[in-house]
Amino acid sequence: MKVSGLPLCLFSAVFSLFWTPSAGLKMLHLGNCVITTNLQEMQKGFSEIRDSVQAKDEITDLRILRKTESLQDTQPGDQCCLLRRILRLYLDTVFKNYLPSDHHMLRKISSLANSFLTIKKDLRLCLKPQEAVVKALGELDILLQWMEETS
Repeated sequence: MKVSGLPLCLFSAVFSLFWTPSAGLKMLHLGNCVITTNLQEMQKGFSEIRDSVQAKDEITDLRILRKTESLQDTQPGDQCCLLRRILRLYLDTVFKNYLPSDHHMLRKISSLANSFLTIKKDLRLCLKPQEAVVKALGELDILLQWMEETS
């Protein structure tokens, strides 16, 4: 009896379709928030365009994010809010205003933006809106003092 390779081929295709996307999924615990995302896929996508993007960065004496102090020192209870706000910055400002040099770059940027959007949807609001307003206004002196010290 001769067996066609089609059923095996279909099985392999369906298996890889359902298995591959979840293979890189990672669960992140950020204070009270838990999100699941494919960090490997995002890192791979960014690594393909990193050199091109960083070569265009003419501001070499300034860093927006520092690897050691700003992110790792964030208290667990604040990590969810911090990530939500950083994602909002990237979604509302960075990805919307970046002008890719070619179609490949556009696809990679769009993929990263979609991944960030998915993560952001999973993050719940950090504070109730009125509590956030009161908190921000109550800590305005910290911002004003920092602005004065930098002048």
